[in-house]
Amino acid sequence: MSLFRNILWLNLLSIPAVAQQLTYTVTTPDPASHLVHVELQVDGSTNAAPVFKMPVWTPGYYQLMNYAGNVSGFTATDAQGKTLTWSKPTPSSWKIDAGKNTSLRIRYDVLATRSFVAASYLNHDRAYLSPAGVFLHLKDRITLPVTVTLKPLPDWSPRIATGLEPVAGQSYTFAASDFDVLYDSPILMGKLEELPAFSVKGIPHYFVGYQLGQFDKPGFMADLSKIVTVASELIGDIPYKHYTFIAIGRGGGGIEHLNSTSVAFDGNQLNTRGGRLKLYNFLAHEYFHHYNVKRIRPVELGPFNYDAENKTRMLWVSEGFTVYYEYLVVRRAGLMSDEELFSSFEKNLRNYENKPGRLYQSATQASYETWSDGPFGRTGDEVNKTISYYDKGPVLGLLLDFRIRYVTGNKKSLDDVMRALYQTYYKEKKRGFTEDEFRKTCESIAGKQLNEVFDYASTTRPVDYPKYFAYAGLNIDTTQHVVPGGWTGLTATTRNDSLTIRNVEYESPAWQAGLRSGMIVLSKNGATPRVLMPVEASLQPGVDVVLFIADKKGPRTVHFPAGQKREKPFTISRMPQPNTLQKAILESWLH
Repeated sequence: MSLFRNILWLNLLSIPAVAQQLTYTVTTPDPASHLVHVELQVDGSTNAAPVFKMPVWTPGYYQLMNYAGNVSGFTATDAQGKTLTWSKPTPSSWKIDAGKNTSLRIRYDVLATRSFVAASYLNHDRAYLSPAGVFLHLKDRITLPVTVTLKPLPDWSPRIATGLEPVAGQSYTFAASDFDVLYDSPILMGKLEELPAFSVKGIPHYFVGYQLGQFDKPGFMADLSKIVTVASELIGDIPYKHYTFIAIGRGGGGIEHLNSTSVAFDGNQLNTRGGRLKLYNFLAHEYFHHYNVKRIRPVELGPFNYDAENKTRMLWVSEGFTVYYEYLVVRRAGLMSDEELFSSFEKNLRNYENKPGRLYQSATQASYETWSDGPFGRTGDEVNKTISYYDKGPVLGLLLDFRIRYVTGNKKSLDDVMRALYQTYYKEKKRGFTEDEFRKTCESIAGKQLNEVFDYASTTRPVDYPKYFAYAGLNIDTTQHVVPGGWTGLTATTRNDSLTIRNVEYESPAWQAGLRSGMIVLSKNGATPRVLMPVEASLQPGVDVVLFIADKKGPRTVHFPAGQKREKPFTISRMPQPNTLQKAILESWLH
């Protein structure tokens, strides 16, 4: 056979007889049941026993989710409506006995009861769909294109908030080039409100949400435009055709996506200075993630394995640096003062440095173990031996930035590192970077090795903060200060009309007395306690604390003396007489 015939034959083998098409239809016939009904039409060639799978997690939220556990009423039929048998080879997959059928229809319901950005929720007023927990994909065919048709209730808004591309001429129908895009595109429909859109470099940005609250909405969108402008100018490119902020309602949390973000949002917070700064930082964080994590990313974070944890040692960069830049973006947008910026870093420093976890877990370890520890450290007795990359990460970003600015005479910065990573790995190589490649990029920009900063990331080595802050003409107070009042080391919360210990600081007086998270406090010094912290504030060191507690071992009395706590405040202030380079570094960093 000739070479030409060989090539032709191989090409013919690679082309399916009929291209596969996957079309979903989503309805909400009974919102009171919280069941989202999904129909999947599969047309085109398939094998005799296709396997359909549901992810066990969603990108951006590094925790396993039991999405498949929310699926019920699963059925499969052929083109004539004949019921096909199926089985479950794994908890998150369905295997269908399709035989020679080239057309399948799959139906199932998804229980949507959790109003959270990584979950799905349905009631009479809205439906929020986290796609990884709603749409099945065909095993090993994650690259297939997908079409989704939505059927909103009659009294819902015609506007659907999503980053998916609308299909021309088909109402409420959207397309995704593959399942990576579909799973990265949350959907919100219901009784929604849309704020006036703004454009940055000719690209539209939308804000659509549920029960947004009462606030200065034009003013808010003007400020949000400043945030987007500063962030996009920092990188020097806007890689999407449109962007949507999807506000799912009150609550907590946000998840980043390629051209959207889903966020818990209460606009009433904007009516106070503190609430406004908190919300602006939050939105800047989620927006900047479309660069740092979605495009500037460790190699482990895409393409994704949806069947298991995708572990990386670099969330201190992906999440921590995003915290760092949320502060800088809001400051450079003119929405935060210098003192408020300093205060933000002071909180991160105190959260990290005044907890025993700093002695046990590095930032790289915290990144890797987040799937078991959670983003803010483990719960229970071990909470004191872990850290959060959300606290140490932005501090490491600051150290790295100041060091690069110092060794280059303020000619380069961490901004240059982020731009180089974006250009080299996202734009040119179209992949993520390894730990070694990230470090080499930083050191290439600096023109010097950065051993100390990277040691701070990978070890629990104490940080020389005065040295690094001095690069920018800043002082930092790292001396021990006595905290007024007595100290027990306990924090507690009211649960089921009982006061339950939520956390016990490692080696605190309460810890040494054997108290642990989860114990119930029945009385304190003979009186029924409502809260512990106000009581603790009135204590004096050495005063005996008597708690009547209950746990699995039964009720008993615990005695221990209140201690005296010392903490480092990490207060940041300007040097009275900085030199020329220090002045230049601080000025360029702030603006």
